[in-house]
Amino acid sequence: MRKMFALLLIGALTASISAVGAKAHADKWEDMITEAGKVLKEVNSMPDTAIPSDLFKKCKAIAIFPSTVGGGFIFGAKYGQGVVLYKDDRGNWSAPAVFNIGGGSFGWQIGGQATDLILVIMTDRGVDGFLASKFTLGGGASVAAGPVGRDAQASTDLQMKGGIFSYSRSRGVFAGLKLEGTGISQNKEGDKALYKSDVTAKEILKEGKVRPTPAGAALIKDLLGYAK
Repeated sequence: MRKMFALLLIGALTASISAVGAKAHADKWEDMITEAGKVLKEVNSMPDTAIPSDLFKKCKAIAIFPSTVGGGFIFGAKYGQGVVLYKDDRGNWSAPAVFNIGGGSFGWQIGGQATDLILVIMTDRGVDGFLASKFTLGGGASVAAGPVGRDAQASTDLQMKGGIFSYSRSRGVFAGLKLEGTGISQNKEGDKALYKSDVTAKEILKEGKVRPTPAGAALIKDLLGYAK
């Protein structure tokens, strides 16, 4: 009887620890989405550095790769994680999907300072590139430093070619960043932990298979506001 009780107790403790671990893992990604929202707010906090509202209105997706998650964890020199959100033809934003970025000549740290990155994806062609198994910026789609200022006019030529506008921040300054050769890939583990479901990035972004988490809903609300 004692042996059975001990086994039951061990099983209960193991299940409890697993549940706590799963929640902590999900919270990690929820914290990253919150951090992504902070990055977007900061780049849009000043009129002379803001992403033009015209881009938010016309783009098909946005990718945000914050350098810090959970209050201070800095990613490696050539690797990061972030989220992508897709906008349908009616102007509705999807829940965020988790993606990895790394490789190429892109350096996340400049003089010891971590860098935040925002990519504004102008067409479905660009989004489909992100959803491919292997995608390289500068190869699958044109990448250029994005215009700044709320009333700035984006390049229509780049938009029609399925281009991507990039924004980066290091030492508190937002500027263009050379991204040719940088790889983008889906983070299936992050999506599964965040939504507690084995969903793909395509199912999240284009098929609406999941509802946004609280942090995702807050980020979507902000994106809708930037387009005004």
